[in-house]
Amino acid sequence: FCGEGAAAAVLCLSYGHSDDRFWLALTVFFVLCPSVLVQLTLIFVHRDLSRDRPLVLLMHLLQLGPII
Repeated sequence: FCGEGAAAAVLCLSYGHSDDRFWLALTVFFVLCPSVLVQLTLIFVHRDLSRDRPLVLLMHLLQLGPII
């Protein structure tokens, strides 16, 4: 999970330096959209919102839920 995020960040930086806005937008979309869906699934399936654990909710908001 972290490796995929790091690889996407490096790829986005290289697209940003070469002014290739179309591929940059596609890369950001295809990285963020599945990540948000995974976070929502982890929140609602594992019922992390029903528990009073603010650290877990913060981790999900920072897109780090799978690491927990």
